[in-house]
Amino acid sequence: MQLAVIASEDQTFPENFGFDIGSIMAAFEHNERSDQIRGASTITQQTAKNLFLWSSRSYFRKAVEAWFTFVIELEWDKSRTLEVYLNIIEFGPGIYGVEAAAQHYFQVPAAKLTAYQASLLAAILPNPWGYKIKPPSAYMLQRSSWIQQQMRQLGLPYLKLMD
Repeated sequence: MQLAVIASEDQTFPENFGFDIGSIMAAFEHNERSDQIRGASTITQQTAKNLFLWSSRSYFRKAVEAWFTFVIELEWDKSRTLEVYLNIIEFGPGIYGVEAAAQHYFQVPAAKLTAYQASLLAAILPNPWGYKIKPPSAYMLQRSSWIQQQMRQLGLPYLKLMD
């Protein structure tokens, strides 16, 4: 599951210091030209938001999020950040944490998730109230397939970068 969320949410996670400046700049440029808002939050930023803040979009909230992101990066190692993220992230209405999601969607403990199941759970994260994985739509199957491809390309040794 760790590799699935890194592959889908933040491929620079092991190396970044809580911020992916390239993604932030690309999102800013995209958002200037488009009505569709694209985010660029790292796993650490999402952890800060989900743990300490509210979910509205404002520059004030983003500034406070940046502060908490900085503190998390100073105080926690990457594996701790990822552990907290996976235990507090919402996977659907009222479904918080990967263990609850694994039980709810697949009736298995999180430690027994297959790569396919983990990729489906990761695929739901951008919009856990809107996306459905039971049954998965064609879009969710396509997204899951892309995440699995990214997982194979990154490989398990990629997680060792966090040690």
